[in-house]
Amino acid sequence: MQHKTQKQPVHILGIPGSLRQNSYNRALLQATSAMLPSHAQLTIFDLHEIPLFNTDIEAKGIPEPVRQLRQHLQQADALLIATPEYNYSIPGVLKNALDWASRAIPDPSPLNNKPVGIMGVGGGLGTVRAQMHLRDILLHNSTYVMPQPQLMIARGWEHFDQNGNLISERYRQSLNKFITAFLDWVYLFQPAYQKQPTIA
Repeated sequence: MQHKTQKQPVHILGIPGSLRQNSYNRALLQATSAMLPSHAQLTIFDLHEIPLFNTDIEAKGIPEPVRQLRQHLQQADALLIATPEYNYSIPGVLKNALDWASRAIPDPSPLNNKPVGIMGVGGGLGTVRAQMHLRDILLHNSTYVMPQPQLMIARGWEHFDQNGNLISERYRQSLNKFITAFLDWVYLFQPAYQKQPTIA
């Protein structure tokens, strides 16, 4: 008799590092969502309303957009960031959001010990330097960043159509491998899944 393991549902929070409406990195997260298996879902959180980090503002109370970001992170099983590369690093808006999320005020940071995946669409180097810098930043909260495989899409305009669809078969295959590896990575930090009984 063949047995298979019942998949535990996985909720992923996706954050695009760009504010641009037609961002390739947003499109990459949307492609990811469409390719996820039925037991996984991805919610995209926009950073448009997150104010600049300021401890004076923090002392008066957490702004509502920041509270929502932290709540989404708390409820998610994993975080998936798709970032472009700005001047050899990540966009300021992404760093700002991570600064807010990293704080232990008023509650422990929802980033603590969170499984994280990093991907990106950029120019000639496909966000390699931005991703390296982002890994360093995420060390602050001891997040568990997936080491491999890496997904770096160079010259995004060649691989997405005008409607934001990922049309490159090469990168669709790479994304599929990334998704499979990322879900396995997330399950490493879900002990309950490891104890799920097998079903006929």
